[in-house]
Amino acid sequence: MSWIQSTTIYQIYPRSFYDSNDDGIGDIQGIIQKLDYIKDLGFETIWISPFYTSPQQDFGYDIADYFSIDKDYGTVQDVEQLIEAAHQRKLKIVLDMVINHTSNQHPWFLESKQNTTNDKADWYIWRDKPNNWKSIIGTKAWHFVEERNQYYYTSFLPFQPDLNYQNETVKQTMFNVCKFWLDKGADGFRLDIFNCIIKDKHFRNNPFSLLHGIPTIDQPGGNFQNRKYSVNQPENFELAKDLRAIINQYQPDRLLLGEVFGEHHVKKQYLGNGNDGLHIIFLFDIIHFKFKASFFKERIKAYEKNYPFPYQPVVNFSNHDQWRSQFRLKNNINKAKLLTLLQMTMRAVPVSYYGEEIGMTNAYIPIKQAKDKLAHAFTWIPEWIAKRMPVPINRDNCRTPMQWNSNKNAGFSNANTTWLSVVDDYKQRNVVQAQADKDSLYYTYKTLLNLRKTNNSINKGKLNLIEDTPNAIIMYERIYETEKHIIILCFSNKKISIPLADDKYTILLKLNDSFTWENNTLELSNYNGLIFREIV
Repeated sequence: MSWIQSTTIYQIYPRSFYDSNDDGIGDIQGIIQKLDYIKDLGFETIWISPFYTSPQQDFGYDIADYFSIDKDYGTVQDVEQLIEAAHQRKLKIVLDMVINHTSNQHPWFLESKQNTTNDKADWYIWRDKPNNWKSIIGTKAWHFVEERNQYYYTSFLPFQPDLNYQNETVKQTMFNVCKFWLDKGADGFRLDIFNCIIKDKHFRNNPFSLLHGIPTIDQPGGNFQNRKYSVNQPENFELAKDLRAIINQYQPDRLLLGEVFGEHHVKKQYLGNGNDGLHIIFLFDIIHFKFKASFFKERIKAYEKNYPFPYQPVVNFSNHDQWRSQFRLKNNINKAKLLTLLQMTMRAVPVSYYGEEIGMTNAYIPIKQAKDKLAHAFTWIPEWIAKRMPVPINRDNCRTPMQWNSNKNAGFSNANTTWLSVVDDYKQRNVVQAQADKDSLYYTYKTLLNLRKTNNSINKGKLNLIEDTPNAIIMYERIYETEKHIIILCFSNKKISIPLADDKYTILLKLNDSFTWENNTLELSNYNGLIFREIV
């Protein structure tokens, strides 16, 4: 089994992780200084959001130079030092790679927009007349440029023009970008909005669809439009195989993690036959969770059906675009521990967003005060509605600085002003406080990450879901050769009893003391969860 199938991933938003030079913005040297923290916590792979040269209109997801580092974050030499320092600690470094689009300030686009005859004229998607395609967030996708007297297309925000992958030179150029960073030792890439990259070359209009009137997980953007011709094209599945062929040239194995949207039978095509496509993909139906056993049972069954070995699901509950999970759990730490137990013991690659291990929650920054340009497209939405939406319109709220201690700016920076203010609860919720409390969420993470490393069945065993359980209980076996563990999770605050032979198993982990186990009956409550090891 490759390290990719069993690794654990910690996502860093570099602007908010740690500021080493006191300018109020996190940077690469700051990440280097905190590598020992991540190593000690127990994660094995670090995914870092973009730090390439950028106008920072989308804070790095609008790249103006793929081969240099933005001055806010450091230099190429800093990245080389980061990769070396991580590898010395046996940590992997996965870079965020945005190959669907560039910034509109990229020299390629500045040249392309001048006229229809320049060397970069067809490096982007240009049309004399727009079709009906919308961006993936449901806003206008075609934007007029007077110099060319044409419209360019954007899958996301207006200042992020999409590259034209029907142009073979563009495709090879972007492959060379990937090789540049692989040659520097990067352990792979998280691929931004990968399912948007190649569009229908005939520019056929997307069909009207009543089913897609409002945004869903599989069809973000809504607009009563089935994005049949603007996402998930067959050529996109082939692009995944082309990238895999490139990355297979490097040893040891390098990772391709795709951000893709769609139903499982569509998304799975990005994985090829299990060894010739992307290695793993995000599964966004679980990030928008309902805290119910029935919800997670259905996800486990769906993942076991659609992604059997050698495929591997990915489980994450927060990221730089989503409400933090602790916010959705209404700051209930016991619920957070239970989610962590589920995430770390499912047959999946767990991905955790920085600060989840200490229960960081969202800020509240009104849309009209947002630095996030996505929010600027939705200023017409009343604030009371924005607060209740399933995803944040203003992503500033989930990108606030990491809370290291109770000092100024939560120990993130000594600057007088940070790029975003820390959340108000930082004096009670920070790393130092969490490390001083053996009952904290931090130690739940640390313990479970260690258990994954030291128990083959939890790390790489098969999963058998036990169906005949009370409604609020999830119970499954993890089995590897002769080793077997049973995981039991209680999604209730009330007492629930289930049969469990007390002479056959021993307790490996408990989340809290709200349980009894005697006379072959386990009674538990208070969102408790336990791991049992079979006695051999």
